[in-house]
Amino acid sequence: MGGANGKSGLRVWRNARLATMADGVAGLGIVEKGAIAARDGLIVYAGAEASMPASAGQGVDTVDCEGRWITPGLIDCHTHLVYAGNRANEFEMRLAGATYEEVARAGGGIVSSVKSLRAANEDDLVAQTLPRLDALMAEGVTTVEVKSGYGLDLDNEKKSLRAARRLANERPVTIRTTCLAAHALPPEARGDKDAFIDLVAATILPDVAAEKLADAVDGFCEGIAFSPEQIARVFEKARALGLPVKLHADQLSNLHGAALAASYGALSADHLEYTDEAGAAAMAKAGTVATILPGAYYFIRETKKPPVDLFRRHGVKMAVATDSNPGTSPLTSLLLTMNMAATLFGLTVDECLAGVTREAARALGLLDKAGTLEAGKSADLAIWDIERPAELVYRMGFNPLHARIWRGQ
Repeated sequence: MGGANGKSGLRVWRNARLATMADGVAGLGIVEKGAIAARDGLIVYAGAEASMPASAGQGVDTVDCEGRWITPGLIDCHTHLVYAGNRANEFEMRLAGATYEEVARAGGGIVSSVKSLRAANEDDLVAQTLPRLDALMAEGVTTVEVKSGYGLDLDNEKKSLRAARRLANERPVTIRTTCLAAHALPPEARGDKDAFIDLVAATILPDVAAEKLADAVDGFCEGIAFSPEQIARVFEKARALGLPVKLHADQLSNLHGAALAASYGALSADHLEYTDEAGAAAMAKAGTVATILPGAYYFIRETKKPPVDLFRRHGVKMAVATDSNPGTSPLTSLLLTMNMAATLFGLTVDECLAGVTREAARALGLLDKAGTLEAGKSADLAIWDIERPAELVYRMGFNPLHARIWRGQ
């Protein structure tokens, strides 16, 4: 699948209804009686079948979609997919009344995932991650972002990023890796956050960049993690290394992380439950995407919702992602995530679908290559057995995927 064989010929999907998600087009960019033609893994035509150039219509391989809907392949733009073990025991603790902070202070939280990841070898990590990746792909996901952040030292951060890169060799999927070394304080740091940030900036990031293991750099700006000043030092180093940044911001309190991310031209700021108007305005000006993560809000039973109306008012683009991770969002369904974004946060069907296609691509810096059905983009498609696109957001625990196409295959 996805290999060179059979890729050079033209492939056409006809008799389809398209939700092109094209930027600047009203709504979902719907084309009734549409067709898509692809060659060498790239879309060469997407639009009305009647207007398709004759050359594109001569597909060596023509697929009759029988009136089905085609969307861009879905994109999960915020995951912590590579980890070892699980944290079901903490789930039980929280059900018994412990808060996220109390779990963290009792040696649980991110630090327990650090122990498990350090004890696992790279092959173990790949083997444990593949079932989670398969669950996402089974719902039409063609691109996944994977963060490190459970290693918290040079060798283990690199190990998890290498494991993430290897996923792309095991499955027909696009993987983007993000170095999240500034995620939490490892036990050996003995509470010295500044010394650990020195290690991240002076050693971990340069080494990761030299080995080309990361496509971006992330951090966790929060009272239980790192201050805006500490994150700024990480971002300065990322900038010097030529790596784009993104940020876990304003999840549990307002440390003005959204504005900080925007000041560094971040691709995205994520979570954002406590973001204020100044933060939203800064993000809009910088073109920083707001990545909405309803799984974590739901799972840790937060009550403060992200300011979706503020983002709309300021024109901030919104992506939607699973935040798949062992502690606060053990979620591997982007379809359910859309339903949560609509039900819990009031996103519209159009916003949810754009959030897992076009805006998710924007949040990864990939909008020139993926996220919409347009000529020149990767032929990443999801073909659905549905009557209308709203079904993808409305149903829970139901997967209407008919076929998933990655790079034309």
